[in-house]
Amino acid sequence: MAIKLTRDEEQFELEERVPVLPLRDVVIFPYMVIPLLVGRAASLAAVEAALAGDRWIFLVAQRTADTQDPAAADLFRVGVAGRVLQVARLPNGTTKVLVEGVARAKVTRYAPTDKVLRAVITPFALDEPAGGADERAMARRVVTLFEEYVALHRRLPAEVVSLVQGTEAREKQAFAIAAHMLVRLDQRQDYLQAANIGALFTMLADALTSEIEILRLERKIEGEVRGSLFQNQREFYLQEQLKAIHRELGQDEGDGFDELTAALEKKQLPPLVRERADRELRKLRRTAPLSPESTVARNYLDWIVALPWTERSDDVVDVARAQAVLDEDHFGLTDVKDRILDYIAVLALVGKLEGPILCLVGAPGVGKTSLGRSIARALGRTFVRMSLGGVRDEAEIRGHRRTYIGSLPGRVIQAMRRAEVVNPVILLDEVDKMGQDWRGDPSSALLEVLDPEQNTAFNDHYLEIDYDLSQVLFVTTANSLAQIPEPLRDRMEIIRLPGYVDHEKHAIARQFLVPRQLTAHGLDPKLVTFDADVIPAVTRLYTREAGVRDLERRIARIARKLARRAAAAKLLTPEPMHVAHADLKELLGVPPFEAEEQTLDDKVGVATGLAYTSVGGDLLEIEVAVVRGRGRLQLTGTLGDVLKESANAAMTYARSRASMLGIDPEFPKTRDIHVHLPAGATPKDGPSAGIAIAAALVSALTGAPVRGDTAMTGEVTLRGRVLPIGGLKEKLVAARRAGITHIIIPEGNAREIEEIPEDIRAGLQFHPVSTMDQVLAHALRPARVAAPAELAAAVTH
Repeated sequence: MAIKLTRDEEQFELEERVPVLPLRDVVIFPYMVIPLLVGRAASLAAVEAALAGDRWIFLVAQRTADTQDPAAADLFRVGVAGRVLQVARLPNGTTKVLVEGVARAKVTRYAPTDKVLRAVITPFALDEPAGGADERAMARRVVTLFEEYVALHRRLPAEVVSLVQGTEAREKQAFAIAAHMLVRLDQRQDYLQAANIGALFTMLADALTSEIEILRLERKIEGEVRGSLFQNQREFYLQEQLKAIHRELGQDEGDGFDELTAALEKKQLPPLVRERADRELRKLRRTAPLSPESTVARNYLDWIVALPWTERSDDVVDVARAQAVLDEDHFGLTDVKDRILDYIAVLALVGKLEGPILCLVGAPGVGKTSLGRSIARALGRTFVRMSLGGVRDEAEIRGHRRTYIGSLPGRVIQAMRRAEVVNPVILLDEVDKMGQDWRGDPSSALLEVLDPEQNTAFNDHYLEIDYDLSQVLFVTTANSLAQIPEPLRDRMEIIRLPGYVDHEKHAIARQFLVPRQLTAHGLDPKLVTFDADVIPAVTRLYTREAGVRDLERRIARIARKLARRAAAAKLLTPEPMHVAHADLKELLGVPPFEAEEQTLDDKVGVATGLAYTSVGGDLLEIEVAVVRGRGRLQLTGTLGDVLKESANAAMTYARSRASMLGIDPEFPKTRDIHVHLPAGATPKDGPSAGIAIAAALVSALTGAPVRGDTAMTGEVTLRGRVLPIGGLKEKLVAARRAGITHIIIPEGNAREIEEIPEDIRAGLQFHPVSTMDQVLAHALRPARVAAPAELAAAVTH
């Protein structure tokens, strides 16, 4: 039975059953003439069968190229009916066959015989929809994309574009483009199996767009690489030409080695350092200039030359001048100033003294960082600040080894390079804010830096030679000692900076803050006057801090308002300006704090404790309510574990002393106790509120009011003993600021009272205690008939 195939206007008649030639890694399209190398026995038999007949053969691709003897399941169902044009036998035993693809055909079924695999095929013409603008536009776009594809692809000759453009039939154009697409086998088979001409053009457009993007990227990368290589060669060539020109003019600059050698000679390096530098210089001379090793060695030698090894500044050993400088920059801070003056006095007698390591601990805004700068000015030394806040990498201190790209020495060596002398004052700011992770522990790396016994031979990973830090005066700052590891804390001399009391803040504002802010805002301090009660009102109503940072911000806001007034007036000559207490609301807004927020009235079930925070001391109001219940103890106010344990210890103490205190021994069975510490959203912890909780609890159970003019601090035990606490100076500053007159402290802290400055102790009466019975004797007034409001607040029946 014969079938008819149509291509363009030609018609071909052939037998329905034709020999099959399986193709590996190739798909043949209609109109395509291609030579094939045939070597497999079954394929040779198919060619022989075609030659013995009417030369028709079915060309179909294998699904997998590795299959040596493909069966019907290994072949696709759509192929091309083609004609054998020419056959040539080659010397190596293979046969070269020239075939022409005529038209698409679909396999109805494969019919294997003894030697030849035949297929029953039917025509599979490429349907072409009725001509429309969309199809023509798509065909033009595919041809345009194919032109760009050929232009970008090096393996396709430009003549292919002319071949496609010269073809009028769209089917022939589509198959010609598909035949020259260098894509995967499955994609080429999809093109051959397209349902119609529109689908084929759509697939070709998508594939060409993707391939063009890839080719453009390849061209871009190749161009960048070629440009980089060309630039390096060009720079090398120009450098060599420049050297030749300089030599001809007698201006040979050489390679910089002479200049580097002269700098090393002038530096007066220690013997071991000079030996290492000479070795690196010899290696640098032998290294090619364009080698990365050359840059590494040159940078290393530059660091050696830039670091101070013997250069030092002359210390100013005038104690009187140092005293004047420290007083000029800071008000108060007597302990720190005395320690610096002692150091200067010893330096004047001895001539050389290993630098101490001072650690200034205090709340934010008390002047720790600026004090380090004043110390340097008093000594006549160079000042370098090094912030350690957030440092987590040990290499930040010790440096990176030179094997890493972009490696640098650590911050300590970098600070010495900026100082340019061997005896600067280096401020290690925020030493308590360092962290640690898998990259190392920077606080452990600081142990060598801050140990006078070890820092004479500090070894940086980048330098790999010992560097002497013994002449450096290190000053560290911290807000809290709790975050500093014990070994590091042991190497430093701790100097605490308490918060400022009100009269110190007033003096600092008048002497330093007001003139500085007025000048910074373009105002003449001589033309601006403040009433005597303005600064105290700003301190009391607009700030709550241990330092003066917020106070300076408030003064800066006043200065801005005054500068705005002056600018609005547009006066040719400045006029005097005056600030009164009544102007503060206009200048600063509504006061955020009340003048007397802490009342001094006696209350039942309310005691005033003293707390130490990161911003200084603070008052802690402790409230206890007794209600009908079953003996449950409720603790609120965002309390930490230690503070909860203190409340439990106070509860046990009250139960054990119930009979002696006049409390119903059965109260744990009939009453619930609620202990609350405002403000509820602020976390609180620590043992120092123990005696205040116990006093408030006993007051609530007995009805005896707690004295409102008394504040207390101390840890309580189950047996009623009072243990010492820390941060006494900061707590006393907070008590004095709030108007408290009586302070109950542990007997173990009584020896610290003499170290408290007189201006803080003034007006305070201290009551050292060793037992809870003594606390209650000082803190509670005799029981009286409580008012209804007090009963409602303290005891609910």
